[in-house]
Amino acid sequence: MANQSVVYFTRDLSPAGLQKAYERVNDTLTGKIGVKLHTGEPHGPNIIPASWIKALMATEPELQHATIVETNTYYEGDRYTTEAHRKTLEINGWTFCPVDIMDEDGTVTLPIAGGKWMKEMSHGSHMLDYQSLVVLTHFKGHAMGGFGGSNKNIGIGCADGRIGKKWIHTQAGSDDMWSIAQEELMERITESTKATIDFFGEHILYVNVMRNMSVSCDCEGVAAQPVVTPNVGILASHDILAIDKASVDLVYAMKEEYRHALVERIETRHGLRQLSYMKEMDMGSDDYVLIDIDNNDVPISTHDAVKDVVPFVPEKTSPVR
Repeated sequence: MANQSVVYFTRDLSPAGLQKAYERVNDTLTGKIGVKLHTGEPHGPNIIPASWIKALMATEPELQHATIVETNTYYEGDRYTTEAHRKTLEINGWTFCPVDIMDEDGTVTLPIAGGKWMKEMSHGSHMLDYQSLVVLTHFKGHAMGGFGGSNKNIGIGCADGRIGKKWIHTQAGSDDMWSIAQEELMERITESTKATIDFFGEHILYVNVMRNMSVSCDCEGVAAQPVVTPNVGILASHDILAIDKASVDLVYAMKEEYRHALVERIETRHGLRQLSYMKEMDMGSDDYVLIDIDNNDVPISTHDAVKDVVPFVPEKTSPVR
C-alpha cells in the first residue's frame, strides 16, 4: 500500500457523502481556488445537483470564497457564448457563488510536457488567476470519449471554446469539426489535461461522483440516453489516473447485465486509451488501493465495492435545483 496511490470510496451519494470524500483529499489547497465541474446544458437531468455543491462550498472553510470555473463550448448551443452560458448557469441553479467563464476575456497557452500531438494547450485566460483546482466530476459515458472522468473534465473543460477545443477535436484543414476520434482523441484530451495538472502541481484534487451514469455526456442535456447503469458512490484522490482507473474498474466489476451499456460505450470509442496514455505521460499511477471510508478505512476490492448495487431507478424529485 505504501507505493500505491490512494483512492477513497463511499457509497453515500448525498451532500454528506460528497463532503466526506472531499475532506479526505483537501489538504493541499492554497490561495484562490477554482472548482471545475460540468454545470450542464439547460435542465440537464444527470449533472451533480447544484444543491450538493452549494452545501459543500458553504461547509468547507477553504471553499467559502472559491469560484466555480467553466469554459464555453466548441459546438453552437446554450453554452457557446458567454451570454448564453450565463443564462444556462442560472437555469441549472449555479447562482449561489461566483462562476468564472475562464475564456470570457481571451486565452492563454500553457506547455504540454512530452506531448506527441501538441506542445501547448489554449485555455481560458482566467485560469492563471487560480492557485488551486478542485476537479469535481460527474463520471459517466461520453459520445466520443467513451467515458467522462476527471481527465475529460479538465482536458476538454479547461480548454477554451474556440482554439483549445478545436485543437483537440478537429484535424487541421478539415471541414468536420469532430474529425479526430478514437485513440488520437483520447491522447489529445490527455495531453490537454497534462497542461492543466502541471500548472497546478500538487494543488489539485479529484472527486468522481458515480451517479446517474448515462452513456451520454452531460453536454447532451435532456437528449441524453436513459440511465441504465447502477449508481455506485463517490471517489476522491490526489491521483488523476488512479481515480479514473478506479472508476472504470468499478464499472467493469459490476454484473454483465448492469455494466453492458457503459462498457460497450467505453470500448467502442477506445476510451481505455485515456488511462494507458495518462500512464505513458507520467500523470499518475494505475496501481491504487481503494479505501472504504464507510467501514473504518479498510482496503476494499472493486468487486466488493459494487456487490450490492441494484438496477438504476430514476429519482422522483427534480435534480434541478
